[in-house]
Amino acid sequence: MADIDLDQLETELKANIEGASDLAALDVVRVSALGKKGSISELLKTLGGMDADTRKVQGPLINGLRDRIGQHIQIVRDKLEASALNARLEKERIDVSLPVAPAAVSEGRIHPISQAMDELAAIFANLGFVIADGPDIETDFYNFTALNIPETHPARQMHDTFYFEGEEPLLLRTHTSPVQIRTMVQGEPPFRFIAPGRTYRCDSDQTHTPMFHQIEGLMVDETTNLGHLKWTLEAFLAAFFEVDEIKIRFRPSYFPFTEPSMEVDMQCDRSGGSVLIGSGDDWLEIGGSGMVNRAVLKHAGIDPDKYQGFAFGMGIDRLAMLKYGMPDLRAFFDADLRWLKHYGFVPFDMPELARGLSDG
Repeated sequence: MADIDLDQLETELKANIEGASDLAALDVVRVSALGKKGSISELLKTLGGMDADTRKVQGPLINGLRDRIGQHIQIVRDKLEASALNARLEKERIDVSLPVAPAAVSEGRIHPISQAMDELAAIFANLGFVIADGPDIETDFYNFTALNIPETHPARQMHDTFYFEGEEPLLLRTHTSPVQIRTMVQGEPPFRFIAPGRTYRCDSDQTHTPMFHQIEGLMVDETTNLGHLKWTLEAFLAAFFEVDEIKIRFRPSYFPFTEPSMEVDMQCDRSGGSVLIGSGDDWLEIGGSGMVNRAVLKHAGIDPDKYQGFAFGMGIDRLAMLKYGMPDLRAFFDADLRWLKHYGFVPFDMPELARGLSDG
């Protein structure tokens, strides 16, 4: 031990480390110094045969040498790895501006909900409706009060509505109807718009999810009546389900924001084990509708003695399930790529859609 100069050994080992041309050469140096039979490892073995006083002096010196050599090896390793990576990147560089061969592309899919919303927008644009939007987080006033929903209404209870804690009563909107109020208070009649978007309720089963999609429609002017509502829904449903015509019927119902209020049923056929839209003697409920309640018009600052209008609402998810033959609503939100590959849509140009939206 007395014959070994630790400073000289450290100088030699660092020189060997610096001289390593690649990671393999560096690993050879590491093994020769710190391996099981390396020079520093052999020195550490001698500590056991020293007397206590000598070990107190030599122990820190040898361990310090081991630590410094290990740190130096790591520094050089990082440099060599970075250099190797840069060399590989330079060698394997590709021109990303070149077009990719079609066979090499894993083609994406448009989600059925996105597809349905695009189709809805195109159809209603051709009927003269524009698209209105609003926030997902709403106030109690816009979501309930302005829509003539009293404080005792079940929809206000915690089991149906997601509320936020705080001084101001905020919540996740339970329908897209608040967009109707927000749009009307910002303008003057006439109005003709749809409000598609996400909505939230405390519900989850085969046909309900905590987050789902709705489309609301509103038309307000001085002459709008139930006949206009019926024709609009018939034209929309026939276009969406791609049939020549479709019959609908109104059933009396109750909604706080419309008076009179009607459930909307559309013609279907269930005799073949599946639902066929546009023919047959059966009926399928598809949404709610009615003439806008006078109280709602007043909340929006509109004179109900001069203006009147209709409103309707439908679930976009349910429309998609019926059109595309999907049995379970929950699969819409599972993020299963196999499901999306099966039910999704390949992107394509829609010049008629773009033209319809601009015309609207």
